[in-house]
Amino acid sequence: MEKVLGGFGLLAGATYPFRVLAVFRRTPRLWGYMITPILVNVVVGIVLYAGSLFWGWQAVEALEVTLAQWLDKAIANLPAWLSFLEFLATGVTWLLHGLLVVGLLLLTGFLLLQFGGLLGAPWYGQLSEQLEELRTGQIHTIEVGIVRDIGRAILYELKKLLLVVGIGLPLLLLNFVPGIGTVVAAVVGVLLTATIVCLDFFDAPLERRRFKFRDKLGIVFRSLPASASFSLVCMAMITVPFLNLVTIPICVASGTLFVCDRVLPKLPKYPM
Repeated sequence: MEKVLGGFGLLAGATYPFRVLAVFRRTPRLWGYMITPILVNVVVGIVLYAGSLFWGWQAVEALEVTLAQWLDKAIANLPAWLSFLEFLATGVTWLLHGLLVVGLLLLTGFLLLQFGGLLGAPWYGQLSEQLEELRTGQIHTIEVGIVRDIGRAILYELKKLLLVVGIGLPLLLLNFVPGIGTVVAAVVGVLLTATIVCLDFFDAPLERRRFKFRDKLGIVFRSLPASASFSLVCMAMITVPFLNLVTIPICVASGTLFVCDRVLPKLPKYPM
């Protein structure tokens, strides 16, 4: 009954970014691990938003004009009695405009997560360790040495990049199909971004156990639907301009909390 009322984890997953705030309130010392990552995010955010507001907005307007021209030509070739479709076309144009703006903000927040997360990794790692010890009473780490550790980090980023490029390039081509192509590309793009976001926010405790990339990906999918609602809430939090400078560290912390509560209890004692 509890699973049914909780949407089989769907509702529970969405609450983790807010649950971690309660943990921070009860444990003030954890805030010290967030100051440096926030400062890093401020510097990275200034650069990214300066670029996205100029170049990104121009790209959105150019694509919107192209779609509007295509719709105008399509309506012009219709019989006169179908002229009412002009109002429908206007609505579709506004809808696509909204999707493109949200997509731009989501992309900027995603880039902020990638660059800010990479630069702030040492502090995020310490924050995750403190939370895991607080939640489980211990910190489980498989030592592999600094050289192999750096190699794993580089390989992880490359595999994420291959995943994004492998799916993202076909989506980019879909945008050249007016109307439905843009919508499909937007929806699949959100799902792809949600997967990467989940991987990043779960990564600290999973990497300490030296899971392979495909195993991390498997954990994200096996944790559905809780991982889906968790990632969607986190995506919303990292999409809001400037607020995401603070919410990204919160999402990193909540990812560790999620793993401690919903993933680690189901793993073998010494996972590889």
